[in-house]
Amino acid sequence: MMFKRVDHVEIVPKQAAKTIDFYVNILGFRIKSRNEVKNPPMKEVIYLELGDSVIEIISADNPNPKSEALWEVGYRGIALEVEDMAKAVEYLKSKGIDIAKEAVKLGNSFRAEIRDPDGLIIELRQWK
Repeated sequence: MMFKRVDHVEIVPKQAAKTIDFYVNILGFRIKSRNEVKNPPMKEVIYLELGDSVIEIISADNPNPKSEALWEVGYRGIALEVEDMAKAVEYLKSKGIDIAKEAVKLGNSFRAEIRDPDGLIIELRQWK
């Protein structure tokens, strides 16, 4: 097969340190690598890893804010698979993370949503 998998997803946050803290200390990602970039407005590229999934955080000077429109063309969010939705939600709430959309049953799965520090959608999915 010519195309093997999604290698990574890029995020340009307002505050890279706050975003890295959220993904590492709340969601359990680990820092795979950090590289300074001398290509203004880019400052640094940080790769965060969870299992075989990677998020690339691009630190940039004064990024434009994300649109608040829900239904616009473009990538909408990411989804994290969880073992136990109730436990995941309880854990997130204990860390002060608001549940943007409470868990609902969708056939053979449960689905909920949280937001990262910049309001990006993170779907939580438990498959049965």
